[in-house]
Amino acid sequence: MDIKLTEAEKIKVLNSDDIYGVMQKILLREEKIDQNREHFWVIGLENNNRILFIELISLGTVNATLVEPMEVFSLALQKRAVKIMLCHNHPSGELQPSTGDKDITDRLIQVGRIVKTPVIDHLIISTRSYLSFENIGLMDTLRESTKYIPTYQLIQNIREESEQLIKEANKKAKETLKEKVKEADRKAKLKIAKELKSSGMEIESIVKFTGLSVEEVEKIRVRK
Repeated sequence: MDIKLTEAEKIKVLNSDDIYGVMQKILLREEKIDQNREHFWVIGLENNNRILFIELISLGTVNATLVEPMEVFSLALQKRAVKIMLCHNHPSGELQPSTGDKDITDRLIQVGRIVKTPVIDHLIISTRSYLSFENIGLMDTLRESTKYIPTYQLIQNIREESEQLIKEANKKAKETLKEKVKEADRKAKLKIAKELKSSGMEIESIVKFTGLSVEEVEKIRVRK
């Protein structure tokens, strides 16, 4: 169900407090009996983080709600949301995420990657307060999860990481070799400069011949 928003509610979201301010009002609009059931909403955002839409995806029981990825991303794709936020309430007022809360977020993060509509946060709310997965670092943990990544994607990720490591190793090897060649060339020039200086050649002429600096040639000690 698409939630009707006033223009004032179509705010630019700068942080989790902003979105909670809107979602708290929406939760309080619900009938008293429905406030005692879990609601799951998806919030679509524009590129500048302005709210594009809020949709109620599921209305569950007192402690659970059923959420399907297709329902979550359907409107987001239709309305071309650039990113989405998830939000659901805990009628008990207990805001700690359950295993199920983490699991569905993990799953939706992976689906969001596939359809190129990232999930940037998940809020658990009550009528008085909220918890943000992003704020407590849980989103970062779930983004690193491989539980719902398809096998082919895992293989591709490993291959890409391996190729990147090889590129970095080759780059470092080339840089090391380049430095060694440069140092060997400098040593050879210093040796030549020493011989020329010993023969009595002027410093300016040695500089032109070897490409060394005046300071480098002046520092060369020779036997008189």
